[in-house]
Amino acid sequence: MNPLLVATALVVVSTGVIWKGSEVLETAAERLSKHYGLPVAVHGAVVVAVGSSFPELTSVVISTLLHGEFSLGVGAIVGSAVFNLLVIPALSTLFSDGLESTRDLVHKDAQFYIISVLVLFITFALGATYVPAGTNQAAVLTPALAIFPLLTYGVYVFLHYQDIQEHTHEDEIDVKPGREWGRLFVSLALIGIGVEGIVRGALDFGAIFDTPSFFWGLTVIAVATSLPDTFVSVRAARRDSSVTSLTNVLGSNTFNLLVAIPVGVLIAGTTTVNFLIAVPLMAFLGIATLVFMIFARTGLEISNPEAYGFLALYAVFLVWMGLETAGITQSVRGL
Repeated sequence: MNPLLVATALVVVSTGVIWKGSEVLETAAERLSKHYGLPVAVHGAVVVAVGSSFPELTSVVISTLLHGEFSLGVGAIVGSAVFNLLVIPALSTLFSDGLESTRDLVHKDAQFYIISVLVLFITFALGATYVPAGTNQAAVLTPALAIFPLLTYGVYVFLHYQDIQEHTHEDEIDVKPGREWGRLFVSLALIGIGVEGIVRGALDFGAIFDTPSFFWGLTVIAVATSLPDTFVSVRAARRDSSVTSLTNVLGSNTFNLLVAIPVGVLIAGTTTVNFLIAVPLMAFLGIATLVFMIFARTGLEISNPEAYGFLALYAVFLVWMGLETAGITQSVRGL
């Protein structure tokens, strides 16, 4: 059978498994949040974001542990972060009556997300300059360096914990916590199985087209593992829960950058990231973050024209990565 057809079928089927898992996850997480009386912002930024980010975390773990391809997992994280910032808000806006923002969201969640981007970049820079084996081309990440972003995420969780303490418990619903926790773990298992299939498909694409695995992490794995975030955010927007939709995006990206990548480092022990690739990609992620903040702050809503602007910027990203992989442009040295 045609290897390309097999790889494509594997990715499509695995994406369907992730989609089903994300449906179960969303329902269980929402019911548990209401049962424990969590504020809407905490539900979106922590509970839903961590759950829907499980595919990205799994992609790093599986790529590193089973396939020895840490760069594939990192590519998935960076590509997913760009997709989350640009595509998910755009689709949430276009498939609803508009996406409203709040000052708290812009001033707390979005600004802390910017801090997470800076913390990850500083971690890479420290690996390139202060670790003995590091060079200006290779950032050597050690378990000691991985603790820095993990501690930063601990601060993020603590800030949201303070919101829980100040929140008045309101609507209680009839929930059997044991059953919902069981559904939650089943959904995570489904997502993990789906991610393994997508990682294998991406590695097959790399072998078939003789291209770097990092590129397929940036594109195929990133998009597929971002589907749970997409479904959760679009559904939330259609239910007029814009805060959950946007905080899920920001919380998910914060988790991916501060937890998923460091976990991969802890699993690998010590690993190397191509600093010449990381710098321009982190720069683009920074630009996408600034565009997101500007659009979210103007009028405290994201309009349809701004949504199309997000999609256009993501198209630029895909074209840029394609040109770099084909060797037509060389702004990302080492790809």
